[in-house]
Amino acid sequence: MLYPAFRAPHFPVKCVLAAAACLLAAPAGAADCPAAPDHSTPLDGLLRQVQQADSEAQAREIANLMWEFWADAPDERAQEILNRGMTRRSAFDFLGALADFDQLIAYCPDYAEGYNQRAFVHYLRRDFAAALRDLDRALELSPRHVAAMSGRALSLYGLSRLEEARDALAEALELNPWLPERYLADPGGPLAPPGAGDVEL
Repeated sequence: MLYPAFRAPHFPVKCVLAAAACLLAAPAGAADCPAAPDHSTPLDGLLRQVQQADSEAQAREIANLMWEFWADAPDERAQEILNRGMTRRSAFDFLGALADFDQLIAYCPDYAEGYNQRAFVHYLRRDFAAALRDLDRALELSPRHVAAMSGRALSLYGLSRLEEARDALAEALELNPWLPERYLADPGGPLAPPGAGDVEL
C-alpha cells in the first residue's frame, strides 16, 4: 500500500514521536515469537529412513516421528494455539480452526506449520486456491516438508492443474515413496506419468 508523502513542518514533533512509537509497536507480536526450532538434521535422517522402509506400517511410524518435529512450535504460546487449531479442525470446527491458525501465523509468521495447518483447513473446505497459497509459503520456509508437498499436489489436482499436480506429487514421492497419495500416480491413476497406463501391442 502506498502512503501519501507528508512534509515534516506540518507535523508537530509530538505527533512524529507518537507515529514512530506506533510503528515500533506494530510488529511486536511477530517480534515476540522466537525462531522455530531447527529440526532439519533429524528430519533429513527420517527422510532417509522412510525411503528405505520395508513396509507401509514402518513408513507410517517414521512419518509420525516427522510430525512430532513439524508440530514442535516455537514457544508455549504458539504450541497452545497450534494444538487448539488442530483440535478444532478434527472436530470439524473449520472456522474456529482458521481463526486459530490466522492467530498463529500473525504471531509466528516464519513458522511453516502454521501455514501448512491452515492450508489443510482450506483444503477440507475445498478452497484449493487458498490452500495452495499457504502451502507455497510453508514450503518457502520448510522446503523438505513432505506433507506440505503432498498437500500441494492434492490442491493442484483440486484445481485441475494436472501436469503441475503430477510433478508436485512425483517430487514428494522422491522424499517419501510411501505417501498415502501415491495411488494417484499408479498406472491408470489421475496423476500417473504420461503413458504409464498405455498397453503395449
